Amino acid sequence: QWRFVESGGGLVQPGGSLKLSCTSSGSGFNLDDWTVGWFRQAPGRERERVSCISSTGITNYRDSVKGRFTTSRDNAQKTVYLHMDSLEPEDTAVYSCAVGIWRQCTAGGFDMTNWGRGTQVTVSY
Repeated sequence: QWRFVESGGGLVQPGGSLKLSCTSSGSGFNLDDWTVGWFRQAPGRERERVSCISSTGITNYRDSVKGRFTTSRDNAQKTVYLHMDSLEPEDTAVYSCAVGIWRQCTAGGFDMTNWGRGTQVTVSY
C-alpha cells in the first residue's frame, strides 16, 4: 500500500519562505487522476485545509494563505508541492497531505485518504 511522505518543513523567521513536498511512495496507484490537498494542524486547534489541487491543476486556497502560498504538482515525480512565502507565526503547524476528490478536499478533507505523517513548520524569531 502506498502513502504520502511530506518533507521540507523547518524553522523560519517571519517573512521567510519554505517549500514543502508531498511524494507518494509505493506502487499500484496513479496519482494523476486525483485531487491532493495540503492540511495543517496547530497545537490545540482543529485540522484545517490549506490548499487543494485537482488532477487538471485547478487550485483552491483558504483565505488566510491566498497570495502567499502556491500549490503545484509534478505527476511524473508523483509529487505535490506547497510553496509558502511571507510566512507568519500563525502558519506554525504540522503540514500533511492526502488524496481524494475535489469535493472532499474543499469540504475540509475529512474523507480523504493515505495521509502522510506530516512535516513541522515553525515560524518564529
